[in-house]
Amino acid sequence: MQRSPTSPPQPATAGLRTVPSEPYRPRLLLVDDHAIVRAGLRRLIEAERGHWQVEEASSGFQALGLLRTGSIAMAIVDLSMPGMSGLDLIRRIKLEFPDVRLLVLSMHAEEQYALRAFSAGASGYLTKDSAANELMIAIGKVAAGGAYVSSSLAERVVQQLNGRVEVPRHTRLTDRELEIMRRLVSGRRLVDIARELHLSVKTVSTHKTRIQEKLQLPNLAALVRYGLEHQLDKSSISRDDGVV
Repeated sequence: MQRSPTSPPQPATAGLRTVPSEPYRPRLLLVDDHAIVRAGLRRLIEAERGHWQVEEASSGFQALGLLRTGSIAMAIVDLSMPGMSGLDLIRRIKLEFPDVRLLVLSMHAEEQYALRAFSAGASGYLTKDSAANELMIAIGKVAAGGAYVSSSLAERVVQQLNGRVEVPRHTRLTDRELEIMRRLVSGRRLVDIARELHLSVKTVSTHKTRIQEKLQLPNLAALVRYGLEHQLDKSSISRDDGVV
């Protein structure tokens, strides 16, 4: 009797459907203390063909914690946050994670803030009144290794760098001094500023004295008048600091 041929053994995966792996999406970190701002930015960015995996942080310290959990390619940072300022965070990121690309998205429309951000290590600066398409262009350029500055700021930044316009006296202030002066001009008391910035009242008072010395202003009234003349009261202060 003739035996039927033996069928070759089948692989263990035979008959199973291959599930295609998801395409790699680089991680992008949004750092802003306003939840509604982060939610709006997330929707805009994720709508762009789903290219980015978006993470969120409400403070500089939370942002650093997320950066330490894995590879984040890019961070979009606000400047005005309680606790660690955006400029301090940018410096920390560039020190610990030099390959992370940094774009600032801020309410500050004055060129000195853009210059300070670039000096700290940012590669892009965009104001929050910019159009959505400009944000996506800025993200693309910064992520690709380039630089970007809001069109409304670009000319003024170049003029200041070239010495074609008079540099205001408050550009001599440190980042911390400028932050304290901005709050003084907005009517904050020393004790309020100390609480908001996690400093002692004595430290804030010392900064106030140095600000007056650098700007050659005899008293608080003169400091406030100078700040109003240069529209330093127009800059946004965080909702968590007590102002909506």
